Amino acid sequence: MTSKKRVLIVGAGAAGTAAAYSLSKHPEKFQVEVWEKLSVPGGVACSSDIKGDAFVNYGVQGGTPSYRNTLIMMKEFGFKTSPVHMMISFGKGKTHWTNYAKSPLTEKLKNEIKRFEDVLKKINRFEFFYIFVPMYKVLKWNGFSEDFANEMVFPLTALFFGTGNRTPYVSAAIMARVFLDEDLRLFDYDSELLLSQSPEMFAFPKLEQMYETILRKSGVKICLNRPITSVKRYGTHVTVIDQDGKTATFDEILFACDAETVLKLLENPTFFERKALGNVKYYNDLILTHEDDNYMNKHYEVNKNKDQYFVRTDPTDPAKIEMSFNLSNYQPQLKNSNRNIYQTIYLDDNLREKYWTVDEVKKDKVLLETWWRQFSHSWTHFAFTVPLMRYLQGKKHTWFCGAYTLINTHEIAMISGLAAAHRLGAPYPFHHDPLAAKQFDQYLLTIHGKPRNFGCNKMTLLSCILAPLMALFALFSLLLRFCFNRKS
Repeated sequence: MTSKKRVLIVGAGAAGTAAAYSLSKHPEKFQVEVWEKLSVPGGVACSSDIKGDAFVNYGVQGGTPSYRNTLIMMKEFGFKTSPVHMMISFGKGKTHWTNYAKSPLTEKLKNEIKRFEDVLKKINRFEFFYIFVPMYKVLKWNGFSEDFANEMVFPLTALFFGTGNRTPYVSAAIMARVFLDEDLRLFDYDSELLLSQSPEMFAFPKLEQMYETILRKSGVKICLNRPITSVKRYGTHVTVIDQDGKTATFDEILFACDAETVLKLLENPTFFERKALGNVKYYNDLILTHEDDNYMNKHYEVNKNKDQYFVRTDPTDPAKIEMSFNLSNYQPQLKNSNRNIYQTIYLDDNLREKYWTVDEVKKDKVLLETWWRQFSHSWTHFAFTVPLMRYLQGKKHTWFCGAYTLINTHEIAMISGLAAAHRLGAPYPFHHDPLAAKQFDQYLLTIHGKPRNFGCNKMTLLSCILAPLMALFALFSLLLRFCFNRKS
């Protein structure tokens, strides 16, 4: 007889919930506790009631059919998604364009649109190099105009990855995957219009209820309103102290919270932990839920019956971006409300005084004001954090998951939790779905450096081949960061 392994999961967002779910399938092996500092689970995927007997989701809006791990888990707990077709309105006036109609801007920039497709293919072919190159550099090197960069490429990138005012610094390799990754791409590249499709997506049900249900029915111990103040790691166990001074001991700790919090909690973080987690950059963003039609009409081209997404650039500095949603065309509970409920996202509070237009929204039209902390997808993230993550996993009984370990999507957050649970000994539960398993295998190989099943198979061979290459890649990353820091 062997005793159960005591596992603490820090954070009840997508990653923590997925890890708890997977571990809970093996109660004979694991005794799981989830500690969450907030009063509700979900992390950055939030819900809130608003006046008029309604609710809105924020932080996470929806996903694509390729979110297989998310969709399978939701179905298991009886949650259904609502299909929507992605309708986007970019710019205002002369800079206006959409993904469903021709515009004067696409006509003006048609030669650059056609040429950009070839550049994306080149980026994809030499991805190892372009992972270190920000998007604005690639556009400059290839002679693209500021109009094409600021009015088309950057707003589109910000929409896909929520990168906001750090968009010019997004890795070029990540942008190429939006169009060229056969499994994950949203759009086929249109060599005349850039975008000409309205792909099917889905909207989530009430997020707070979804996460609470999954955790409760998984049977793990959930401790809400229980923030941690300190984590000490020893040779055989981990000791955790909460805000009330209570101490608990676990065999393993799984961090499913942001990188900033991890570094604050850990006593004596390792060299790789300091380098990888310390490189993740976060910014404070404001989400304003409102019903101000005048504000929306002033700053966007608004088709109230169609558009769901709105992206505009600042007229004084086109590299600065603002995004909005018409939730009444997106979230199913609002579609028949005879209201137009918007969310506008103001990015990076360091820019508030100069660029934010939040003061133009009428106070009596505001339904909800919420702040969140968003990490940046700049090229430095993929150069200095992602290559090092595999060397953190499992050291000192510590595991790391969350979207920040790779790309900021709900699906990656879910996969990261499943991957950490798998490494602890809970076999991956969705192997029957080819796309879900493929995405899981790719994440596990990249962030953990391991195949799902050791043996005489393709993934084991690939992991053996990649191991020395990734070690060189990590060394190059550290050297590059040293040079970059000295230069700056």
